[in-house]
Amino acid sequence: MLINLLNSHSSGYYGESVSFFNPDTQSGRQFIWFGVSIIAAIFIILLERSFIKNSAYIFYGVIMLMLIAVLFFPPINGQKSWFGYGSFGIQPSEFAKTATALALARFMSTINIKIQNRQDTIRALLFLLAPCILIFLQPDAGTLLVFLGFVFVLYREGLSGNILMLTLLAIILSVLTIFVKDAVVELPLIGADVAGHFMIIIVVVIISLAIAFIIRNFIQKRERRRAYVLLITGLVMSSSFIMVVDYAYESVLQDHQRTRIELTLGMREDPDGEDYNRNRAMAAVGSGKLTGKGYKEATLANAKHGHVPEQTTDFAFCTWSEEWGFIGSSAVVILFVVFLIRIIGIAERQRSQFSRIYAYSVAGIFFMHFMINIGMVTGIAPVIGIPLPFISYGGSSLLSFTVLLFILLRLDSERMEVLR
Repeated sequence: MLINLLNSHSSGYYGESVSFFNPDTQSGRQFIWFGVSIIAAIFIILLERSFIKNSAYIFYGVIMLMLIAVLFFPPINGQKSWFGYGSFGIQPSEFAKTATALALARFMSTINIKIQNRQDTIRALLFLLAPCILIFLQPDAGTLLVFLGFVFVLYREGLSGNILMLTLLAIILSVLTIFVKDAVVELPLIGADVAGHFMIIIVVVIISLAIAFIIRNFIQKRERRRAYVLLITGLVMSSSFIMVVDYAYESVLQDHQRTRIELTLGMREDPDGEDYNRNRAMAAVGSGKLTGKGYKEATLANAKHGHVPEQTTDFAFCTWSEEWGFIGSSAVVILFVVFLIRIIGIAERQRSQFSRIYAYSVAGIFFMHFMINIGMVTGIAPVIGIPLPFISYGGSSLLSFTVLLFILLRLDSERMEVLR
C-alpha cells in the first residue's frame, strides 16, 4: 500500500509541488481509500468466524443483485461496471470475487459434498458461472479471466487432473483455430479448398484414426469398448469446440478484442495504432534500465507526458519500473511471489475445510491478477483492464483486495479452535 501511495502521487505528477494528501489529487483520493480499507479491515477482524461462514450465501446473493443492477446504469468507458458519483465509484465485480470465494467455500465444505462426484462438480461450477455471465454482459474481460483462478481451488480439493489436461487442450485448439482463421488449404488428392478450421478438424480425425489403430492392436479386448467410446467422445467434442471457437471469434468478440488477441499472438503489427498501449508500456518498462530514472522522473509513464495510457491504474507497474528500474521491478515481483507462497502456507495449515478452500481461492485470485497484469505491461499477454493488487490506483480494487485478505486473516486466527 505504501508503494501504491508513492506510485499514485508520482504517476499523477505534473511538475508542480502538490501536497501528498491533497484530496484533489490521485494520491490524496487514494489515501482516503486507505482509511476506508483500514476501517473495513478492523471491522472484519472483529467479526466471528461463524458469522463469516453463515453469511457467505447472503453476501453472494447481494453481490449478484448488484451485478444485475449495474447493467442498468450508464456505461463508463464502454463498460456497465460502475456505480458512480462524481469522482468516486464502486465496481461490484471487484467484490464478486470475494463473494464467490466465500460461497464456493461454504458449499464445498458442506457435509457429503465431494468434488469427485459429477453432480457436486456441476453445482460448484454454477457458483462460478453465475457471476461470470453477469460480468461478461458488462463486459469486463479482465475480471472474467480472474475467475479462472478458481480452477486451482477445485483441483486442490480433488478435481480430476483430466480437467486441467482438457483445459490445456482447449487452449491449444483455440490458438490454432485463431491462427488459421483466414487460411485456405487445398487438399492434395481431392483438389478441394478447405477453410483453416476445417483443416484442423481433419488433422484431429487423422490423429483419432491413428489412436483407434493403437486401441485395436495393443489394448485388451475387454477394454476396447470403453476406449472407443472415450475416443469418439473426444473427437466429437474437439470438432465441436473448434467450430464454436471459430464462430465466437468471428461473430461474438468485438473488433478491439480480436485485434488485441492477434497483436499478442504476433499475427499483426501496429505499434502506433491498436498496439499503442502495449508498445508504450513495454517502452516505459525498458527505459528504466537497471536502476531507474528516479522518483517523479518518469518521462513516459506519468501524467505530464502521457505516453502510457492509464499509467495510474492498469499500467501502474510501468511508472514503477521506469522510476526504479529492473531492481525495483524485481523487488515487486519477489514481494508478490513471497506473498502468494505465504497465502498457500496459511491455506495448508487450516484445520477447517471452509477456511482452506477460501484461502486457496484468495491465492488463485491474487495469482491471476499478478500474472495477467505483469504479463500485460511486459507484452506477453493481451491488454486487458485488470489492476495489480494493492499497487494500482483505484478505490474499489484496494477495498476489495483488503476485504479479501483480511477475511482470510480472520479465519486463520481461529484455526486452532475448529475441527472442520
